Parts: sequence; C-alpha cells; structure tokens
Amino acid sequence: MKRKLLYFLPVLFMTLSVSCEDKKLHNEHKIDLFANEREEGTAYVMDEQECFNASDMVVSASDVKLADSSSGRGPSVFIYKIASGQVLKSNRDSVVVFPLQILSNQRLKLKKDSMYMYLKKLEGYPFIAKEKNLKYQWLKTAPVYSVKKEE
Repeated sequence: MKRKLLYFLPVLFMTLSVSCEDKKLHNEHKIDLFANEREEGTAYVMDEQECFNASDMVVSASDVKLADSSSGRGPSVFIYKIASGQVLKSNRDSVVVFPLQILSNQRLKLKKDSMYMYLKKLEGYPFIAKEKNLKYQWLKTAPVYSVKKEE
C-alpha cells in the first residue's frame, strides 16, 4: 500500500501544478482584436435634407403626443398621435386623414412648437398595425427638427 502511495503522490502533485499553470497563462493574456475600431458613444444623425429625401412622408405638426408605449419583452415600441398637421411630402397617399398614429422604436424628444415628422412605410408589427390602424413608422436615424419660421 505504501509503495502505491509513493508512486501516486508525485504524479498527483505534478498534475496539479501543471493544471494551475495553464489556468494562469490563459487569464494573463487578453488580446483585443478590435481595439482600433471601437468607438463608443457616437451615433450617426441625419441632417434635415437627408431625412426629407429618405422619408416616404413628411408632416409638419405641432400637436404630437405619446399615445402608447411598450417595453420589456422584445424591442421598445412607442406610438405617437399626430392630431393635425400639414403634409409636405407624400410618396404613397394623396389624402392623409388626421388624427394619424405612427410607431417609433425610439422615444422622441418632442418640441412644444411645430416640428417635422419624418415617416417611412410601416415594416413588420402586423398585430400592432392592425389593432392601432398604423401605416407609418418614424425614420430610424432621424432626430426631431423644429420648423423654422421665416421672417
């Protein structure tokens, strides 16, 4: 029994020492392959002309309110109600009936004065679209721009 123990103990110590060294080597060497390409906190924001050109419909409105929102499971969804406004551009509809509800994936920073609403044809969300009678969604990278009053 003692002979078996004498052969087994050195093998056990060598195994433990080798396995501990391997773990240390793996933890010490962290390689960041994308260190030069990482830019945090920067997002692309479209200017007014880009927003106008990329939109299917542009509405100038002053009475816009958050009608409904959903967050939790899946992406956040915000539904805004435009009570009245003036259609500046429309690729799809010749007549737009107000009040109009739109969907947005981002919370909009609404202005108290008139603002431009840049809209695209609604893609996806068939259940919400049917229930809320939605046809348009907010242009994804567009900010909220105020209408400039000409003097």
